[in-house]
Amino acid sequence: MNPETQYEDSVSIMVLENIKNKLRHAFRTTAEPRVSSENDDDGQMSTGRSFQANEELRRAKIDGALTWLRSELLEMRSQDRQLAQTLLGLNTEIQRLRRESGPLSLDSNHTEQH
Repeated sequence: MNPETQYEDSVSIMVLENIKNKLRHAFRTTAEPRVSSENDDDGQMSTGRSFQANEELRRAKIDGALTWLRSELLEMRSQDRQLAQTLLGLNTEIQRLRRESGPLSLDSNHTEQH
């Protein structure tokens, strides 16, 4: 693994850890019950607050899902880069082996098979 890949992996890990911590914080704060400082004699105010709390929870869930998707995409990007580097390395090795073997080895292999 080259230093550039190690650096990218380290950055990806840090980004994922940051996202994980944000998700935990977001769901911890939305899951905590809220204490109302006002007296809820009016049913409409209570319903409005309930609706607002549900909306905040829904948004937090959506944000969490988007954050998870972003982290998955980052991981996929890292894997794509690693795969591309592997394929480029294999291609380079194949080309080197072809140059080393030369046309004579290819002709002798072809005639041996028939």
